[in-house]
Amino acid sequence: MKWTAGTSILLFAGALASMATAAEPEPLRLLPCDTTDAASLRAWQQRARVTLSVLLNMDDQIVANRHDERGRSPLPLHPKVLETTREKAFTRYLVEIDSRPDRRIKVVLTVPNDARPNRTPAVVCIHGHGGNRDIVYNPNNNYRGFARVLAERGYVTLSTDVGQHTVQSPHRTLMGERLWDLIRVVDLAASRPEVDSTRIGCAGLSLGGEMAMWLGAMDQRIAVAVSSGFLTTMENLRHGHCMCWDFPGLQRRYEFSDIYALIAPRPLQCQNGQKERLPGGFPVSLAKQAMADIRQAYRAAGHEEAVELAVHPAGHVFDVPSAVRFLNAALKPGG
Repeated sequence: MKWTAGTSILLFAGALASMATAAEPEPLRLLPCDTTDAASLRAWQQRARVTLSVLLNMDDQIVANRHDERGRSPLPLHPKVLETTREKAFTRYLVEIDSRPDRRIKVVLTVPNDARPNRTPAVVCIHGHGGNRDIVYNPNNNYRGFARVLAERGYVTLSTDVGQHTVQSPHRTLMGERLWDLIRVVDLAASRPEVDSTRIGCAGLSLGGEMAMWLGAMDQRIAVAVSSGFLTTMENLRHGHCMCWDFPGLQRRYEFSDIYALIAPRPLQCQNGQKERLPGGFPVSLAKQAMADIRQAYRAAGHEEAVELAVHPAGHVFDVPSAVRFLNAALKPGG
């Protein structure tokens, strides 16, 4: 090639065009929820769960864990009771179970002292960043002791430690490992003689609210979900927040409202406080924006009444009275 000033200009222009193309963000939300009608929604949900299980690197685990008609897992838990403490209304156990054959996790389990076989509802109670399995029972923090309140009101409750920022297995994802541990906690709940396996719910705050979203979306044994202090948009969480919520392929295909839509038509309550911090918090304005999309899914399913956004006057805290009301309506109707 003979080099001239014109050639240099053309090459430079081509390089700029290439750089501009490379800098363009990849398209986002290519597989949004299909709310055309109930049948379209169900078909989309089925496809989305398969896609997400692959993106989460846990499709093999989900296939292996196909439960029976009573919600019981074929995978052994090998439960071992490490501690027992009897209180006035319930007995607290510290139980160790298999998450995977090479990984044991500890679970706080409370059982009402007057529990009857196959009659008791259960709630998986999920903590957020910097928390642990015990913190949701403590009334002196932003969880407001919601797990203890439920335990005292006749629920079986379960809580385990949620992974923070470390992946245990190199071929898994952080979100997939978090979710799998919680699915195994649901397995434990379904295995308990006191628990009515058709009445298992989940509730959490912050990262716990996020995991309540994921657990309700991916495990259809969850009959009701309360997701507190998380409803927002992915665009918001890309600023002023750790990116532990993300994994390859997620943003290209879905928005958080799509993940929540996988819970439809089962009851879903999202909670957001009016005093949430910015940036990186979960403001009511963005929650309302996301909820509008979620409502479309529930409307398509014919159960718009089953979803609600509970706005409270505080900040990043769990609204216990609202959650108890919602869980009671779904898991203890008339009682």
